[in-house]
Amino acid sequence: MTSVNIKFPDGSVKEYAPGTTGLDIARSISPRLARDAIAVKVDGVVRDIGYPIPADAPLEILTFDHAEGRQVFWHSSSHIMAQAVQELFPGVKLAIGPPIDEGWYYDFEVEKPFSPEDIDRIESKMAEIIAEDAEFKCEHKPRQEAIDFYKKQKEDYKIELLEEMEDNTVSFYYHSRFVDLCRGPHIPRTGIIKAFKLIASSGAYWRGDENRQMLQRIYGISYPKKGMLDDYLHRLEEAKKRDHRLLGKQLELFTVSEEAGAGLIMWMPKGSRIRNEIENFWREEHLRNGYELVFAPHIAHLDLWKRSGHTDFYAESMFGTINVDQHEYQLKPMNCPFHILMYKSRRWSYRDLPLRWAELGTVYRYEKPGVLHGLMRVRGFTQDDAHHFVSREGMVDELVWLLDFCVHILGSFGFTDYKIFLSTKPDKSIGDPADWLAAEAGLREALERAGLSYTVDEGEGAFYGPKIDMQIKDALGRAWQCSTIQFDFSLPERFDIHYIDSDGERKRPYMIHRALLGSIERFFGVLIEHYAGNFPLWLAAVQVRVLPITDDHNDYAAQVVERLREGNLRAELDDRSEKIGAKIRDAELMKVPYMFVVGRKEVESGSVAIRRHGVGDTGSKSIDEAIALLQAEIAGKGLENAQ
Repeated sequence: MTSVNIKFPDGSVKEYAPGTTGLDIARSISPRLARDAIAVKVDGVVRDIGYPIPADAPLEILTFDHAEGRQVFWHSSSHIMAQAVQELFPGVKLAIGPPIDEGWYYDFEVEKPFSPEDIDRIESKMAEIIAEDAEFKCEHKPRQEAIDFYKKQKEDYKIELLEEMEDNTVSFYYHSRFVDLCRGPHIPRTGIIKAFKLIASSGAYWRGDENRQMLQRIYGISYPKKGMLDDYLHRLEEAKKRDHRLLGKQLELFTVSEEAGAGLIMWMPKGSRIRNEIENFWREEHLRNGYELVFAPHIAHLDLWKRSGHTDFYAESMFGTINVDQHEYQLKPMNCPFHILMYKSRRWSYRDLPLRWAELGTVYRYEKPGVLHGLMRVRGFTQDDAHHFVSREGMVDELVWLLDFCVHILGSFGFTDYKIFLSTKPDKSIGDPADWLAAEAGLREALERAGLSYTVDEGEGAFYGPKIDMQIKDALGRAWQCSTIQFDFSLPERFDIHYIDSDGERKRPYMIHRALLGSIERFFGVLIEHYAGNFPLWLAAVQVRVLPITDDHNDYAAQVVERLREGNLRAELDDRSEKIGAKIRDAELMKVPYMFVVGRKEVESGSVAIRRHGVGDTGSKSIDEAIALLQAEIAGKGLENAQ
């Protein structure tokens, strides 16, 4: 072979000598690209930038601007941190150090948890290693030789990983004075890292199993430019201010108690008001758009969960059984089997399809103690579940409609920026391959007809069907998984459901799972952080707090509150014998959207002095004008106030 043909993302093709590396190709394009290049993607596989290209292939040069490039950058940073820890703490045992959505972590077995002073020392040592500008090099060894190597080092966790591998040959990566078992790829040199910060340290069980060794985990972040790190640290501080657990307590929205049980949320009155608004809007929009609402029990015979396959595939996430009348019952982890049984309760015609059944159904799932996190990971939650039963012929139109509905609902809560993923058939799956092809094609067509950009996750679908996942981006640009649209070829077959088609034949419908908000609890947590507790007026627990300047104005203030409530506004009176400044300050701390201040002038004119949270005085209006102002803002959702 005298040359290899390299196809670039823009469709162009160039010839290079066999064995040309990704770095050589980057240099041939521009010096800047060669300087910024982190790795290379060859025929869909991410490799080291120095990988020699052996044959014709599509190729993409990856920089930090690419998601896959960032993963390589952060994975390499974890190796540098591991070297620093190993050199500072002789005898430390290394576990794993993967990249995560932002940054990386590495787990270590050490005698005692890392102190803040230890973290400072590790950072200093990392800076020295980065300054060496050491090259990352890959070397392959027989698996048994690698096991023998780590036995001499007494690296128990590496040995365990190696013994589980099926490959006879494994790869190691070297840089500076450090070596680690690793598939790679890695950045070319340590000096590419220009800014980094160790963010946190905590305990973590080996492989997430509370019965295994407790390790010490250090999280870090790194960038090729210092300004990027500064921006990240600013966002991190903002995220701390928006922490839904802190705001939930400050604003009296929800609480948890070990007396009730870990991972179980108790909604306080103010949080319940907001939840009620969310659910009312959800119900109204579903009914207005052709859904029927259903309700299902919280428990069912264990046999139902066996038939649905949950006891085979989901057992570790299910709570224990309950014995009733000598029968075993199971707390429901999902609503799907009940909706299937409802479908089976009568015969259906093609004229009845599509069916859209939705439920705000509370489910119970076992989550390990170490992953419970406020509203985001809980053990009991209300899922905004829906199932669509459709024919093959009506599938695409239904999917287009469903995507539009998702965008409408999420947009109503202030979310208009998404990351969308289409996950296709995995290696192990069930169902007719023709159905998979039709479903995947339908999902693609629906996304394109809806005008939504998406990324394909090849082979990442569930074993029972392909899916679309929609991640919403909040005010800080963080992505949160909420909506999912998922085909299921398993349950319709397990429960043998049908409809009568136009030709009189029995046909199996497609079943589409759809969670829109995901769960009320988690979505509420996202809302708190997105708005930093400054909810738009239509969602706020208390929309107006009326503040009399002195006790002499309390009677008039009470009349204003009554008028507001008659106008369907959530209002409360602060008639404490406090100075008006203190009342305003307290209302601001509770993030009440509007404060109506009333004194002698307002009593005489039948008006209110309006203050807006975070803005201040906005002038005086009559009570009727003030009510009309707020009602108009509620009707328009007031989403421009997101912070």
